[in-house]
Amino acid sequence: MTPSHDISSASAIQKPGYLRADSLLRVEGLTCEFKAPGGTVHAVSEISFDLLQGETLGLVGESGCGKSTTGRAILQLPPPTSGSITFHEQTLTGASDKELEPTRPKLQMIFQDPVSALNPRRKVREIVAEGLIIGGMKKSEALERADRVLMDVGMDPTIVGDRRPHEFSGGQCQRIAIDRALALEPDVLICDEPVASLDVSVQAQILNLLEDLKERYGLSLVFISHDLAVIHNVSDRIAVMYLGQIVEIGNADDVYDIPSHPYTKTLLEAVPIPDPNVEISQTVMHGEMPSPINPPSGCRFRTRCPLAQEVCAEVEPKLRAIDDDQYVACHFPLKGTTSEAAKAPGAA
Repeated sequence: MTPSHDISSASAIQKPGYLRADSLLRVEGLTCEFKAPGGTVHAVSEISFDLLQGETLGLVGESGCGKSTTGRAILQLPPPTSGSITFHEQTLTGASDKELEPTRPKLQMIFQDPVSALNPRRKVREIVAEGLIIGGMKKSEALERADRVLMDVGMDPTIVGDRRPHEFSGGQCQRIAIDRALALEPDVLICDEPVASLDVSVQAQILNLLEDLKERYGLSLVFISHDLAVIHNVSDRIAVMYLGQIVEIGNADDVYDIPSHPYTKTLLEAVPIPDPNVEISQTVMHGEMPSPINPPSGCRFRTRCPLAQEVCAEVEPKLRAIDDDQYVACHFPLKGTTSEAAKAPGAA
C-alpha cells in the first residue's frame, strides 16, 4: 500500500554536519512508512546522507534494516512518507511524474536478482534499448547504442544481442542489467545487492566491472549490501544501518578499522578471516532484530547491545562527530568524541 505523503522542504530540515555543500545527491530526514495488518512498518526513520560526484557510498546492515527501501525511495519508487531528496539541486520529493521525467535517466538502479529484473520475452538488445526508445530516441539509434554499451561490459552484441535472458547465467544477466542502466548515461547508479545471488568468483568479476565503469563513465554509486567485506572494497564512505536508522557513517577505512558503534563492531567481527591463527571474537549479539512495526524506545539497538544502560531506553541517540569524517549515533561510543560532540544532547 502506498504511504501517505508529507514531504518537507529541504530548508525545513536541519542539515547535519556530515552533509556537504557540494553534494550531487542529498537525502535529508528520509522517512518511509507502510501500512501493514499489524500496524505501521517504520522501514526508514529520518535518515540523512549525501553523495559526491565520483564517490561510492556503501549502505550496509542486516536484512530488513531498510537499505533497499532507501534505494527505492531515492528513485521515488514509491515516494517517501517525509523528508527531502535533492539531485543536481532539483528537489525530487513531491515532484510530479512529468517534472521527474528528465531526471529519471540520470538516476538508475541495478536490482538484486538479475534474472527476474529482465523481461524474459524480450531479446537482450531490445532490453538494453528499451529505456532509450521510451525516452524518444529512434529505434535504430537506440539499438546501435545498445550494441556499443554491450561491448563495454564485455559482451559481443553479435552473439548475445538476439538471445533472451533465460539463455544466460546469473552473472551474465547482471551484466545485461548493468548495461540497461548504462545505456541511459546516468550520473548515479544505485546498486541493490548486485552480487548477493552470484558465486564468489562471479562476484569479483562484477565488482571489478562496476569499478571500471565508474571510472570510465564518471559515475557515482550508492552500493547496498549486507556484506561488509564487499562494502569495504568498493566504498569511499560507509553508512551502517540498523532497524531503519543510520547508526554510523564515515570514511570507509575509518569505519572498518576503528568502528565507533557496538553494532558496527559486531558486524565486522562476524566477517570470517581466512587465517587459522587469528583468534575468534567472543563478542555476542543476542536475540533477533526487533519488529519495525514496534521498534524499541530510545536507541533501537539497545535490546541487543552489550553496553546498553538506562539512558539508552530513554533518549534516542543522534549522529554526532567522533572524528573529522566519522559520525556515530550512540551514548557510549567505542571511540572518543570530539569536544564539540561531547556537548551534544544525550552525550554520555
